[in-house]
Amino acid sequence: MALPVNIDMGLLVLRFGIGVVFLHHGFGKLKAPGMMAKGLGWQSWQVLLLGLVEFVGALSVVAGVYAPYGALALALVMVGALYFKIVKWKTPFFAMDKMGWEFDFILLCACLAIFLGNVGAYALVP
Repeated sequence: MALPVNIDMGLLVLRFGIGVVFLHHGFGKLKAPGMMAKGLGWQSWQVLLLGLVEFVGALSVVAGVYAPYGALALALVMVGALYFKIVKWKTPFFAMDKMGWEFDFILLCACLAIFLGNVGAYALVP
């Protein structure tokens, strides 16, 4: 017996999951950019811009309003995050004592799946 397949619903669940993660992280950067800027060695406006990209990209992906473009913006954010973790900070893929870059990698893959695939039927403006 084959399981029922609803690709559109699966894409909606993927978009919702990605959106929730980026809304949370983007909102945190918008709320307190100075605190994160100190930890990264960035200017506050850079963290604010990053938070804005994450927040708006997440809204785009969740609502399905030009979601491929929002997903592309989020994928670029994740490429930057991976660069920092792998090249700058020498973080391992996964570690028991700290956060590795496996979570960043799966977020990048999910964003690319939304960008390269289809947003599904449940989108306001595909």
